[in-house]
Order: sequence, then structure tokens, then C-alpha cells
Amino acid sequence: MKRGRRPLLAMLALLALLAATTAQASQVYRWTDAQGRAHYADRIEGAAAADADRIVLPAGPTVVARLRVEPDAQGAQAWVDNLLAGPIEVMLHADGGAVASDPPLPARGTVPALSGGLLARIGPGTPRLRVTAVPGTPNARPRDVEYAWPLQTANVRIQQAWGGAFSHGDEENRHAVDFAVPSGTAVLAARDGVVMQAEAGFPEASPGEDEDELVARANFIRILHDDGTMALYAHLQTGGVLVRLGQHVRRGQVIGLSGNTGRSTAPHLHFVVQANRGMRLASVPFRMFGPQGVLRFGAAQAGGG
Repeated sequence: MKRGRRPLLAMLALLALLAATTAQASQVYRWTDAQGRAHYADRIEGAAAADADRIVLPAGPTVVARLRVEPDAQGAQAWVDNLLAGPIEVMLHADGGAVASDPPLPARGTVPALSGGLLARIGPGTPRLRVTAVPGTPNARPRDVEYAWPLQTANVRIQQAWGGAFSHGDEENRHAVDFAVPSGTAVLAARDGVVMQAEAGFPEASPGEDEDELVARANFIRILHDDGTMALYAHLQTGGVLVRLGQHVRRGQVIGLSGNTGRSTAPHLHFVVQANRGMRLASVPFRMFGPQGVLRFGAAQAGGG
């Protein structure tokens, strides 16, 4: 690959960036710091602003990371650009046989928010490289925190609690709770944090759509907490994200609107606290104070998802 193609590679890597937090077109700024590291953000201030490239992006599904291959005299450098406003853990793989690299593949590492990280130096050849990524850092240490009621309602109706048979059987959602509320209900931040990831562009499902495909089509907000855990607020309505990537939010602040997107049988808010446990997400038990007092989620409840 010729050096002259580097700007094209960088542009291609950006085309599938997260389109901020609405169904409208958005923009992302890219700039390089004094150490040569690439950074991405939805806005930029200060001295770096003069050197930033502005790229307008269409709305689209969330992308966690992009592989960026930079040729050099020994072969190539494999970089991973983190497109989220929080850390991610990544692993670089080579398909189709052994590849000379330093370190050997698969190579694993953590990339800070909205920045790029060098994963490996690749020897001569044309290996087929791919990246897997998981939000969060494996160094998360969940604290015992009481979460606030995440809805602007005075009543509690639980469709599905911890261990629910419909969709809460996997590790990522074992301690998730589905709160039944009408579409358009205000969703509140249950804890202070930073908007790490969001999606607002998916429509509600049409009759007859494949259920497995619908799993990845739920609008959501992921908020990163100061102990490394992340709260996921899912099944929001189309355009139902009211915060932006990288924004600091406070407990009780309105962040979105509930809906019925994704694999959902009725309008509700899917709430779960997760932590990265080493290239995998696991749900974390949590305490929550509701409109009438402390909520109990230990007993699985039947119902829709």
C-alpha cells in the first residue's frame, strides 16, 4: 500500500463513526496531538481547533472502533481508533494463517476515549486483519451505589427483572430490569456520568421482522461512571436521545425518551449496569430507590421483553 493512500484510509475509517446522538447528520473533528496520536470528538476548543479536520457524517448505527493500517519501512502499523467517549478494550486478530508481528497476534490492549492506539507492528505481506472491541476497561471496580429511579413517573411496573426468562438469561443482561412505561416517557440518569455511546436512528420494528436482527436495533444511551461501570438505557424511541457524546450528566437529569425499538414486545425501558470483565461485558447487581422506596429485583418475573 502506498503512503499516498493514508488520508484515504483515515477518511474511510471515519465514514462509519457514531453519528452523535440524533437521527440527523452530525460532525466529528479529527486532530493529531504532539505525540502523533489521533483524536476524535464532536467538538473541539483551544489551540488544537486550528489543526482539526471537520467531517460531516450521516446518521447510522453505532460503531465502537475502527482498524487503521499505516504502512512503514518494515511493513505496517496497526492502529485502532476508539470512537466512543470512554475507554474500550480491543483485540487485533489475523485471519488466514500466521503473521509476523510485534507483539504476536492476537494482540490486546485498552484505547482511551476518542483516540487511537497502536496495537501491533506488522511484518511485510498482506495479512487479513480484524478487530474486536468491548466498551469499558477491564480495570472497572464497581462500588456499592444506590441508583435513582430512571423514569419521570410516579409508578413502578416491572415487565422483567433479574434473570427474566424472555431475554435476561445471558451474562450481559442477567441483572437487567425492564420497566413498562408508555413511549415518550422521560428517561432520567440514575447516576452521574459521561455519555459514552448512543444510538437514536432506528425505527420501531415492522410486523414480520426477524427477531435476531432486531436485537442490534434498539436505540440506547450508555453512560460511563467514575468507577468504570456503565449504565445502559435501551429501547428508546426514534430520535429519543437528548444528550450528546461526551456530555457529563447528573443524577436525575433528563437524558432521553422511552420507546419500543429493537427486540421489544411492548414499550419499556431496559436498564442494566455493566462492567468489562476482560473482552466481555457482564451485568452487575445494583441497588435502586424507586418512587415508593427501595426496589427489589432478586426474583425473576415473567412477561415480555
